[in-house]
Amino acid sequence: MSSHPRLWKWLRRGVNVLFLVLVPVLLVMLLRNMDWQEVGHALRAYPWPLLAAGAGIALLSYGVFASYDLLSRRYTGHRLPARQVLPLAFVCYAFNLNLSSWVGGIALRYRLYGKLGLDVPTITKILSLGLVTNWLGYLLLGGVVFAAGLPPLPDSVKMGQDGLRLIGVAMLLAGAAYLLACAFATRRTWHVRQQAITLPGVRLALAQALLGALNWSLMAALIYLLLPAKVGYPTVLAILLISSIAGVITHIPAGLGVLEAVFMSLLQGQYSKGTLLAALLGYRALYFLLPLLIACVAYLWLERRARAVTRPAPPAPARSGPAR
Repeated sequence: MSSHPRLWKWLRRGVNVLFLVLVPVLLVMLLRNMDWQEVGHALRAYPWPLLAAGAGIALLSYGVFASYDLLSRRYTGHRLPARQVLPLAFVCYAFNLNLSSWVGGIALRYRLYGKLGLDVPTITKILSLGLVTNWLGYLLLGGVVFAAGLPPLPDSVKMGQDGLRLIGVAMLLAGAAYLLACAFATRRTWHVRQQAITLPGVRLALAQALLGALNWSLMAALIYLLLPAKVGYPTVLAILLISSIAGVITHIPAGLGVLEAVFMSLLQGQYSKGTLLAALLGYRALYFLLPLLIACVAYLWLERRARAVTRPAPPAPARSGPAR
């Protein structure tokens, strides 16, 4: 029995070393594939006030996403203060978007929350509630726009507009089923592989729906801001939702190429390829790269702070005289 804690200690050390090696490698691969000249040209074509507004929308979206972990704090009952939770969640979201969910959404959360003293079951609940919040917002928001017949699909798409509407209705029903279960279910806890899964209360579930939908809406608002005013915001939102799920299916970090392909195929009659590429490069620079640069600095600060918290205190000096 005594060997298990020692084995677990060495496994944790191995994971930490692997993580510290993996993150820089993935980061270099991501940045190497970025055409910096195109990014610079796209951004120079926009006025500075518009870029500042876009950066504000991006940071607001990250703030909304970070607040998912505040909902998780209420759900799990852990006592970490918001000043520790929000920057940690911001860093995880930035790494998640750019380097895949396995790095940012899962490994980094377990590492950073673990250094702050939370156990594995609690971190798992934080991660699970955040995922549900994100995709609940997706289901409800996507269900509305898809059921409304957006975006207009080309004739070459086999699914067709009617099929998209049916998918939208199914998404709305799935989102509504979760909310109804949180409001009226009599059995609220299940056990899966020794992990307890408990439905949140209806107020928390409604907050999940609101924040999840708001985050997706802000992402689409940034792209809409960077595009000339030819298509409406609901259409841009619908295309973003389609491209996002396509990026998840393909497992490509940051959805490189997937976002561009979907937007260009669905908006090819509205904008030139150059205009679309400039807007999407601007979106990637403001929503992916700028927060990633901030997150890299914040990550180093979080690691340093965690080491300071977990460093053992020096032993008290021995007393020279007799105790009184």
